[in-house]
Amino acid sequence: MLSCVTKKEDKVYISEQPALQRLVSRKLLEQARLKIQWETKLPIEATERLDRLFILGNRIYALSDHNYFVSLSRETGHEVFSRSFAPPGYTMLGLGLYKDELDKDQLISIIGNSLVEISPEFGTELRRKSLGFGVTCPAARNSSYFYLAGVDNRLRVLRAKDKVELFQVDAEKIITCIIADDDFVVFSTDAGNVTSMAPDKPNLLWRFEAGDGIVGPMVRDGESLFVASKDTYVYKLDVGQGRTPVWKYQTGGILDTSPRVTADVVYQYVHYQGLSAIDKNRGTLIWQLPEGVDLLAEADGKAYVITNAGTLVVMDNKKAKRLHSVNFASVSKYGANVTDSKIYIADEAGRITCLIPLE
Repeated sequence: MLSCVTKKEDKVYISEQPALQRLVSRKLLEQARLKIQWETKLPIEATERLDRLFILGNRIYALSDHNYFVSLSRETGHEVFSRSFAPPGYTMLGLGLYKDELDKDQLISIIGNSLVEISPEFGTELRRKSLGFGVTCPAARNSSYFYLAGVDNRLRVLRAKDKVELFQVDAEKIITCIIADDDFVVFSTDAGNVTSMAPDKPNLLWRFEAGDGIVGPMVRDGESLFVASKDTYVYKLDVGQGRTPVWKYQTGGILDTSPRVTADVVYQYVHYQGLSAIDKNRGTLIWQLPEGVDLLAEADGKAYVITNAGTLVVMDNKKAKRLHSVNFASVSKYGANVTDSKIYIADEAGRITCLIPLE
């Protein structure tokens, strides 16, 4: 067994557990100017497989295909809690982090056919509301209301304190994403509409219409919304007046995933074209990586990209060129991190590694 070692000055942490076979060797990582900050093994059964990773706040949340849920510290990899929230076979739709009026964080998800609120510190279930309808996308909330998208194409507004339904809005088509703020609510549909309305009444503020359905979650970044559409365009909209795009970038390919947005760059996966890096302010192409699949993290003008060839490619955003490539053949799961430089990679057996750039 390894003993627990914590070195704050070097930020190197080793959990108490049997020695792990590394996902990627240290020598290979050094070629890309990366090092291992921590690595761990999830407490899941041999018959279980890691299904998804969520990065929220200062935690990373791992969900197994048996609906076993593990919360880890992003800094150390130490387990915060682990438990099951639903029997195997139940669907967990989305996981969001919300800070309530008492400045306390809570996790929000749709589990099975229930709206569930969970403590991120202890993993305890705070509240559960059974829903009498199916939903099509993750729930959203602000300080006063929850917003739920029904399979009947209606947006339902529930009072947050007691989950009483106050009113409904007919979206006409399937709702693909909801973003809630205290000043407005925005929802998108598979018909290509992006609609902004008042948070407490069915009053239209503005509506944008793309040429085809909106795919994946919309991304809010400050006063901007970034939206991918099946019409092959990525759009930047203003949250206050979104009828006319700030810019639109034509990818020339089919889009079925949402963009990743960082301080200066929008990353969009395009079928048969790979990953495109788009200037966030101008809406112009910076570079395109044909084998690129998704962004892992970004640091000091460098993008760390996972590819369909089982490699990590480091791209220089300023020079628009490839810098390094590392064999990531053992990596089958990852978390896309747009908030800092940490890279989270994993395999289906539950091995998780956090990488950071060398200074």
